[in-house]
Amino acid sequence: MKLFTIKSLVCLFAFSSLFSCNEDEFLLLPDRGGIDAAIWDSEGSVQLHLNRAYDLIIPQFLFEEVPDRHGIHYASDENFWPNQDQWARRALGMDFGYILGNHDVRYTGNSYTVGRNNNRYFDIARCNEAIANIPVGAMPDATKNVLLGQYHALRAMVYFEMAKVYGGVPLILEPVDPENITVSGRNSARQIFEAVLNDLNKSISLLDGVVWNDGDGRGKINKLIATCLKAKVLLYWASPQFNPLNDPKHPYDAARWQTALEANKAAYDLCLAEGRALLPNYADIFRLEGVQNTEAILVRTYSNTIERRGHNGENRSRPATAGGSAHQGFVATTRLLEAYPMKDGNPIGSGAYPYDNVLFWLNRDPRFAATIAYNGSSWPLNGDANRRQWTYVGAQSETNLRGVYCKRFTTADLAQGGVNYSNNIGGNGMDWIELRLPEIMLNYADCANETGNVALAKEMVRKIRIRAGIEQGSGANDYGLGSVNSTAGVRDLIMNERMVEFAFENKRHADLRRTRRMHLLTGNMQTIQIDVVDGNRTRATLEAIVPSTGLRFRETLNINNRTVYQTYFRAYTLNTPNYGPYAIPEFHYFYTFHNDFVNKGANIEPTIGWAGGTFDPLDN
Repeated sequence: MKLFTIKSLVCLFAFSSLFSCNEDEFLLLPDRGGIDAAIWDSEGSVQLHLNRAYDLIIPQFLFEEVPDRHGIHYASDENFWPNQDQWARRALGMDFGYILGNHDVRYTGNSYTVGRNNNRYFDIARCNEAIANIPVGAMPDATKNVLLGQYHALRAMVYFEMAKVYGGVPLILEPVDPENITVSGRNSARQIFEAVLNDLNKSISLLDGVVWNDGDGRGKINKLIATCLKAKVLLYWASPQFNPLNDPKHPYDAARWQTALEANKAAYDLCLAEGRALLPNYADIFRLEGVQNTEAILVRTYSNTIERRGHNGENRSRPATAGGSAHQGFVATTRLLEAYPMKDGNPIGSGAYPYDNVLFWLNRDPRFAATIAYNGSSWPLNGDANRRQWTYVGAQSETNLRGVYCKRFTTADLAQGGVNYSNNIGGNGMDWIELRLPEIMLNYADCANETGNVALAKEMVRKIRIRAGIEQGSGANDYGLGSVNSTAGVRDLIMNERMVEFAFENKRHADLRRTRRMHLLTGNMQTIQIDVVDGNRTRATLEAIVPSTGLRFRETLNINNRTVYQTYFRAYTLNTPNYGPYAIPEFHYFYTFHNDFVNKGANIEPTIGWAGGTFDPLDN
C-alpha cells in the first residue's frame, strides 16, 4: 500500500465519526488525531459518539438504503427478488447472465471512503478509539464500564458479521497510529471468533446489573443482549460453515456443540429470568414495541415523529391500493409458501388436513395468514377491518407486483396519508427487531439436537408452535412433532421452523450458509401469479359495483369455495427473470475481498476457490 493511501486510510479511520452526519461536527476539533482528548472526560460527548456507533452498526429495517443489506444477505429461497440473483446464481451462458467474481462482494465497502456502512473498518475504528480512550478519561469508573460494555459488544457484532461473510479478516483491535502502521494480513476465522467472544465476555461483565428504562434506554445493549449474542456466536462456531463434517483438512470438533449448548442454555435461562416471553399473537411481533413486546431482545429503535429517525418499511410492504409501493424482496417464493405446515403441524400432504394446491391457504399454520396476503384474503389496512386484498393481474388500482404480499411489517390502523416516510418523517416508526426470543429458543434447540437431546430440541419447537396456534392434534401427533425423532429429522425440522417463524426477517440466507445448505439449492425460484379466467370480461365483472351494497362484485366472493374461485381465477407459477437456476459452488461459503480492497490493502490474500485464492479461513 502506498504511503499516501495508508495515511489517507488512517485519517479516515480517525475521522470516521466526523463526516457521517451533521450531529458529529462537534468532534471537528483542532488536534492531530481529529478528536480532542477532552471528549473522553465527558459522558455526554461519549454518549453522542456511542449513539453514532449504534446508528452505524445495529442492522436497519429491511430494504433501507444500506449497501451491505442489499444483495448477499437477501439471496435465499425465501424471497422472489430478481436483483438478489446475482449473489446466488451463476449464468447459463446467456449474455444477460451473471457470474459472481472477485470484484463483486463488497461487504466491507468498495473503497476507503467515508459513508454509512461503506467500510466496516470505520465502524471498528470508532469502537477501537473509544475502548482505548475511555479508560484514561476522567469519568467515574462505573460510567466508564457502562460505556465500554456497549462498545465491546458493538465491535464484536461487526467482526462477527464479517466472519460470517469472509471467515477470516484483518483483526484490528487498537487505534491505528499514522506513524506506526502494521498490517499482517487476514487473521483466521478462529482468531476472529476468539476476539469476538473476548469482547462479548467483557461486555457481559461490564454490563452486569445495568438496567435500561424503556424510554431513552430501549435499544441499548445490556447483559442479556451480550449473553444472547455470545450464545449465537458459539452456535455459528459449532455449525458446519465453520465446523464442517467429512473435511480431512479441518477435522470436525464435536466439543464445540457442547460449549454452544451451555452458552445457549444460559442465554435462554437469562431471557426467562428477565421476563422475556413469547407474545400471545404472532401477528403482533412487529406491531408492539417497548415493554409491550416481551420477546424482543435486540432492537433498532425508530420513530415516525422524530425527524430522521424513521423508516419506509410500511410503504415497502403495503400494496398500491393502501398507499404503498411493495418491494419485491417481500414477495414469497413457492418454497416459502410450501414450508408452512398444515394447522396440525404436519408438512403439506400429510397429517389430518388435505392440501389443496388451488386454495393453498386453507388449513395452514396460522403464521401463514399472519404473514401472507393472497388473492381475496383479509388484510385490514387504513383502519378498514373488512378490507380484502386482490392480487390478480390488472386488479383495480393495484400495481400487480405479484400474487402474494407480506403482511408482517404493516400497521392496520395507520391512515394512508401517514404511510410514506418522506421529508425525514412519517411511516409507522416501529422498531426493527434484530434478535428475539424464538431465535434464542431455536438456537438452543439446534445445540440440543446436535448433542443428542432430541427431546429438548423438540420442546423448544413445541413451545413456538403452541404460540403460533398450531393444533396439538389427536393421538401422537404432538403439534406435528410426533413422527420426528431422529437427529437428522429434527435438524430438518428446525431449519423449516426457522424459515417459517422468521419469514422476511433476513435470517434465511445466514441459516443456509451456516448449515452449508446453500449449495444444495437447485432450480429456479418461483412465486404465485394470479390471473382471471377470461381476460377483461371477467375483470370487468369482478370490479363492477353492486348497486345494493355499493361494493365491487369481487367482495361478495367466497374464495374458500374451490368452484367459485376457479370460476374467476387461475394461478400459475412465475420464474425469476434473467437468471438461471441456483448453482452455488461450495467455496462461496466464504466470500473473498473485492479487488479494490485486495489491491490497496497489505497482504490481503483472496480466499481459496476464488481467482488467485490462497487464504483458507478455517486454517488455524
